[in-house]
Amino acid sequence: MQNETTLIDGVWSALGTRRDVTSPGTGAVVGDVCWGTADDARRAADAAAGAFDAWAGLPGRARADILLRAADLLAQRRDEIAPLLAAEAGKRLPEAVGELNFSAEYIRWFAEEARRPQGRVYAQEDAARRHLSSRRAAGVVVSLTSWNFPCSLQARKLAPALAAGCPVVVRVSERAPLAVTEMIRAFTDAGVPAGVLGLVHGPSHEITDALLEHPAVRVVTFTGSTTVGRAIMAKAAERVVRPMLELGGDAGFIVFDDADVDAAVDAAVLAKTRNTGQSCVGANRFIVHEAIHDEFVEKLAAKLDAMTIGDGLAEPTPDLGPMIDRKGVDAVGSIVEDALRRGAVEATTPRVVPDSGFFVRPMLFTDVPDDARLAREEVFGPVAGVFPFATEDEAVSRANGTEMGLAAYVFSSDASRCWRVAERLEAGIVGVNDPLPSVAFAPMGGVKQSGLGREGESIGLEEFTEPKYMAWRI
Repeated sequence: MQNETTLIDGVWSALGTRRDVTSPGTGAVVGDVCWGTADDARRAADAAAGAFDAWAGLPGRARADILLRAADLLAQRRDEIAPLLAAEAGKRLPEAVGELNFSAEYIRWFAEEARRPQGRVYAQEDAARRHLSSRRAAGVVVSLTSWNFPCSLQARKLAPALAAGCPVVVRVSERAPLAVTEMIRAFTDAGVPAGVLGLVHGPSHEITDALLEHPAVRVVTFTGSTTVGRAIMAKAAERVVRPMLELGGDAGFIVFDDADVDAAVDAAVLAKTRNTGQSCVGANRFIVHEAIHDEFVEKLAAKLDAMTIGDGLAEPTPDLGPMIDRKGVDAVGSIVEDALRRGAVEATTPRVVPDSGFFVRPMLFTDVPDDARLAREEVFGPVAGVFPFATEDEAVSRANGTEMGLAAYVFSSDASRCWRVAERLEAGIVGVNDPLPSVAFAPMGGVKQSGLGREGESIGLEEFTEPKYMAWRI
């Protein structure tokens, strides 16, 4: 990794003080970044504003070629960047590799979208008039992302924004800034012009406020908690900046009595423990038909008990890595304590976890009362409750009984039921017998308090454009 981690107007520099980044699995320092200021953020936004016309005016093919080169460079450097991502974010190495592959796929997808038609010609109703619309880049974009999937979250924002013709200024979480910095370096090495892409690390509120107050900024895209998303939306409203928000989740994972229980259990392990449960689309509440409830609990608890725990770079690779920090460990512990205090029963077996990092053992609970936090809050960790149901209506009602609506899951062998239930679920993403539904070519995003806007598919590019309607009298 290079020392220059700040990117302003096409120049990588090592300005400001250095801030260490430590591994949540070992506590070792794995790198550092330059810690910038609000003035640095404003300079990056100034450069982006200056680069807008030329970048937006490029043919889509030219932007696509640069993005394709960036995707290729990221793929070529994957084996160098993946260990860095695993170390700083606590990821298992295979998960880090998978995230970088997914990031490259998003970049390729939107490179292809950049070459597709952007606009419409409407059927005429008057022989003397013609009606058409085009799409133009919206303006400078601010991209703010969390630590749990630092590269793929940024790729899902950078790729469509750049493909649409928008310059972007990036701030990433200080908990995991290293790998995403190297990903952005792939963009600049691929030929993204000076000013079109900026990166400033620094205090979140200070950097964010400076960027949202900048007169050239037209869109802010954010992935993170609902609480922070509301604050960003309120700040964006001061200048009528368009917010795109992917926020918290509270996914219900419904298993009907006609499901393949073993397949559902395997899917449950993946949907709950991927990235050590630190995923907004992860399964949060297992809603299981009463006829198979006990079997599901027994088999899932056994799978969780058998999982190995350790640093993501350890050999052999563990099944479960660390939480991101002590705050994450304590947050999960608080929810567990509340559930036990209210009468929940643990189905998994207590065991000792490594004491050299921020580890939490996977836990599964039954008899969880509805007023417990485990039943009504997102658990950003490898802990969940199982809730029995008797009827389809009851299952749907429980799954929808949350202010969140990012993801949901349905497991059943009845195709009609799957279709029916999926349509009724109040979620932007539904996995039907599929624990990992995310793909670059489909729209991803939430409803209710889980956000605004969509990433992926052609709509992901349109979010960064403004339609212009033209009426011609001929």
